[in-house]
Amino acid sequence: MDGPSNRNSSPRLADLAQLVRLPAALSVPGDVLAGAAASAGTPSPRILGTMASSVALYWAGMALNDYADATVDAVERPERPVPSGRVARRTALATACGLTAAGLGLAALTGGRRALGVALPLTGLVWAYDLGLKSTAAGPAAMAGARACNVLAGAEPGRRASALPAALLVGAHTYTVTALSRHEISGAPREVPAATLAGSTATAVAAAALPGLRGHGRTARTGAALGALAYLASYGTAQARAAREPSATNVRNAVGTGIMSLMPLQAALTAGGGSTGLAGILAAAHPLARRLARKVSPT
Repeated sequence: MDGPSNRNSSPRLADLAQLVRLPAALSVPGDVLAGAAASAGTPSPRILGTMASSVALYWAGMALNDYADATVDAVERPERPVPSGRVARRTALATACGLTAAGLGLAALTGGRRALGVALPLTGLVWAYDLGLKSTAAGPAAMAGARACNVLAGAEPGRRASALPAALLVGAHTYTVTALSRHEISGAPREVPAATLAGSTATAVAAAALPGLRGHGRTARTGAALGALAYLASYGTAQARAAREPSATNVRNAVGTGIMSLMPLQAALTAGGGSTGLAGILAAAHPLARRLARKVSPT
């Protein structure tokens, strides 16, 4: 007999939006912009296709996550679409497969074999994480690698090495969020949020320092510093709260804040690469993303 996770073969759009964590996708285009700014200063028109590909792959990973975690979520997250019966488990898998195909197809159309050279490893890391690595010691590194690949996807072909510092910083941030996410249900030992706070502080300092190390002008340095401060004000504050009282609620809030606080970090990196106008758009979009995340949880 089918369980609750297999009942609904025609889910509502709102349920699918929750399945793929729709608003959290606003944290994705900034990865691509940061990579483009680091490698070229001004992104080329192909960047729109790369963003669309990255968003599709992100949504695919969210749907696959809920497919893989259906049994665990029935106990720990019964309100999610699959265990609650609002989305059938097979629908979650079909959604993940369809979005993966769309993401890879968009990458191929946008950048051909060179784009697939980044999109395929990114996809492999996401699927490996969801289907096996999540509960292992390699889990945070897999997610960090996927986000780093997303930054490299935005870099101009032949100039990806110049985007490596930005990719490493986005990966470092993602590592901290993933490490925290392991404690969303039962709370964390106090040293976990303390360690991730130290890591995100180092990430912010490095992001602020990067344009100066590359010899960029005052505007780029100022934009990077402001973005780094906004990043710490948001994510750092949430982690500090979790370090003081590492309850499940505070840890979960820190994880959700960390997902959306990637945007000011991306703004810092984009400004540091010389694209201060695009960095301003990312910074301005962050409050909107946070409001939307209150309606559809990013975790």
